[in-house]
Amino acid sequence: MGSTVSLAIGLLGTWIVILFLPRDAERFAPEHAALLQSIAIFTALAAASAFSFYGDLRSRTWRLGAHALSLALLAITIWVYWPT
Repeated sequence: MGSTVSLAIGLLGTWIVILFLPRDAERFAPEHAALLQSIAIFTALAAASAFSFYGDLRSRTWRLGAHALSLALLAITIWVYWPT
């Protein structure tokens, strides 16, 4: 959970920094789509991991579903970033 939250915050911070560099906008324009995709993927993975962690700590009945969701999102993340 901590690593995915860290990655999501780092990617979001990178996007914010790029927004404040208007004179370099043309240079970073090709990277916007990939950066926004990464932010979405890692934010979803972080949210699912946090949800799963909370369910496990409190021994909720839905925790296995949350674990499965985290695993599915991790598999999707690996599939998206696996070198082709």
